[in-house]
Amino acid sequence: MKKKQIFYRAGFNYSNLFKIVFTLVSIILLINNQIKAQDKVSVINELDVIHSKEGGGKDNAWIQFNDAPNSLYHYIAGQAYPLLDQRVSFVVGLHSLSDWQKRQEFLRKTLLDIVGPFPEKTPLNAKITRTIEKDSYRVEHIIYESQPGLYVTSSMFIPHGLKKGNKVPCIIFCSGHSDNGYRYLSYQNIILNLVKKGFIVFAFDPVDQGERLEYFDPQTNMPKPGGSDSWHSYSGAQALITGSSQVKYMMWDGIRAVDYVLTRSEVDPARIGITGTSGGGTQSAFIAALDDRIYATAPSCFITNYTRIFQSIGPQDAEQNMFNGILSGLDHGDLLLVRAPKPALILATTEDFFSIQGARETAKEVSNMYKAFGKEDNFSIAQDGGPHGTTPKNREAMYAFFQTSLNNPGNPKEEKVEPLSTEEMQVSKTGQVYTSFRGETIFSLNCKESEKLVAKLQFSRNDLSRHLPEVLESAKKLSGYQNPLVTSEPVFTGRIQRDGYVIYKYFIAGEGNYIIPYLLMVPDKSNNKALIYLHPSGKSAEASVGGEMEWFVRNGFTVLAPDMIGVGEMGPGDFHGDSYIEGVSFNVWFSSMLIGRSIVGIRAGDVVRLTQLLKKNIGISEVYGFARKEMGSVLLYAAAFDPAITRIALIKPYSSYRSIVMSRFYNPAFIYSTVPGALKAFDLPDLEASLAPRKLMMVSVTDASGSTVGIEDINQDLDIIRNAYHFRNVDGQLNIVSPKPNENLCNFFSKWIE
Repeated sequence: MKKKQIFYRAGFNYSNLFKIVFTLVSIILLINNQIKAQDKVSVINELDVIHSKEGGGKDNAWIQFNDAPNSLYHYIAGQAYPLLDQRVSFVVGLHSLSDWQKRQEFLRKTLLDIVGPFPEKTPLNAKITRTIEKDSYRVEHIIYESQPGLYVTSSMFIPHGLKKGNKVPCIIFCSGHSDNGYRYLSYQNIILNLVKKGFIVFAFDPVDQGERLEYFDPQTNMPKPGGSDSWHSYSGAQALITGSSQVKYMMWDGIRAVDYVLTRSEVDPARIGITGTSGGGTQSAFIAALDDRIYATAPSCFITNYTRIFQSIGPQDAEQNMFNGILSGLDHGDLLLVRAPKPALILATTEDFFSIQGARETAKEVSNMYKAFGKEDNFSIAQDGGPHGTTPKNREAMYAFFQTSLNNPGNPKEEKVEPLSTEEMQVSKTGQVYTSFRGETIFSLNCKESEKLVAKLQFSRNDLSRHLPEVLESAKKLSGYQNPLVTSEPVFTGRIQRDGYVIYKYFIAGEGNYIIPYLLMVPDKSNNKALIYLHPSGKSAEASVGGEMEWFVRNGFTVLAPDMIGVGEMGPGDFHGDSYIEGVSFNVWFSSMLIGRSIVGIRAGDVVRLTQLLKKNIGISEVYGFARKEMGSVLLYAAAFDPAITRIALIKPYSSYRSIVMSRFYNPAFIYSTVPGALKAFDLPDLEASLAPRKLMMVSVTDASGSTVGIEDINQDLDIIRNAYHFRNVDGQLNIVSPKPNENLCNFFSKWIE
């Protein structure tokens, strides 16, 4: 009691004392964490293979590989160019009208094969929600169903003074990547100018734009961060995994728009045109190529060619990329060639990020076909200075084009117009079809398609002896896997001595003109076994003293930890695509899909290459594979294709492609380890099942978001693996575990290496 009184008199109490102690501890912990963070950075720098530092801070980088982080993109582009050159050589050799018509036959079939099959045409159930009367025109707001339950918001702009019984030309207007769709002021300017010139204009909202937002805050009706181009790619990637595409879903909306305008008595079915800028240019080019009822097309700020795209901005959003498009022999020009000699106008700007050089090259190619038809006047290109977007000069060229090609003469000069207000342009009751109708989305429609594919897989799994060999063949083909035929000699770049082991730094040539930097951790006392260690953050993630890799080294393993292409020193690069969500670019993945490859297939080939290195060059008797999170898929493909990897450990892998396709919100980081078209033939659990009787450990399997919460859903994927190991009477070789929080994983590792 006396001591307590002394503290009070001195101005202290227990509360103040606690605060002082807490502050001191916090400062100590902060300093300690900063030291650890600095140590970690220094370790990572120390372990760099091609960008390391010597004593005194002097650079010891390999200048030859100073652009190593962009190797993945460069390698994919390098494979695209020969395919594109081959197409150009073929097209240049077409001269007679018969030659060009054979090309058109090929294009019609190929486009339908890789974009379709389209769904059957069902009732549009179109309803006019309300009509807005203006001085010289009226606007009918319309909702139609392009597929049952998939509601499309649209508006028909009709000039006043149309004579009863007279049919007039109609322009279908496609919106670029504006959050508010065709309500964007620049688009209203084009629409209303066309109306002033006597055209009916039918504008519709693309999916995830305007009143069709699929990823939005229902409280504010505002889209989620990222923009429509990113969310198109988010759902588009899911569609591609099933062998479908965002191209199919979005262009079908436009084809059904044509169906609607042809129901209107005011519209002349022989005089249908289509136009749009940027994303609208994409749609207008594709829809016109796929629907021969469209007579005239004027895509703006889209048409270029893939060679110039790969050389500049790279392939962009999901709706621009056809499944295996380049591999199938297609390019932008084919979207115009297939519809010749119908009128077409390319609109381009000289400073557009869609290369003007590519637009000019495509225009030259297309003009040759129109000459063969004797219809040179039906095709042209309008160019103006300026960045991505429309200009007054190009817009007036477009007005004149439609006035001529659709036989609606008049003055093409652009007039000043008064845009409609936000309230006047609202089509649905709530301003969003999802909250107005609770209808379908691209995600929900794709889920239904996926359920059919999964059901077929489940049926096939009833005969494992037939199913699993077919899975391996399909996985090799769809992933674009290439079996390594040659393993180069490693290049030594440095060493680090540690207590009980040495870290050697090397790189070897990868599948293409890039390298694979790797660390080789060699114990003083070796068991003559090696472990390939894959981490999504690269080779340095667990290379610190006391790190996970050291545990294996101290148990006698030689550990090889690489930076796979696109990771660590080899990535992620400075690719400037629009489709970014949570720091992940979908565009590189689209690039690989265009040429019939996959990132996971390329990486799997490099893992097999490293396995060969360990066995042939180093003389290791047995190779194990260990991978974390999305790198688990890379290891899985490699092990499935190469039995030399005798044991496999997957730590926190996601359970299946099915889980990604069926999850509205999945982890974008998982996309690089997926394969377009996979669910038509196999899923990850099938590959895992094919590993039997090899020893397989799976720890903390997650769902598509990276969570372990959905145990029942995860178990649905794991059943095929359990069945396969049971079928081969090796149940003990499979260990699927779910550790408790903070449980030491080394206990599981010990059992796995026994």
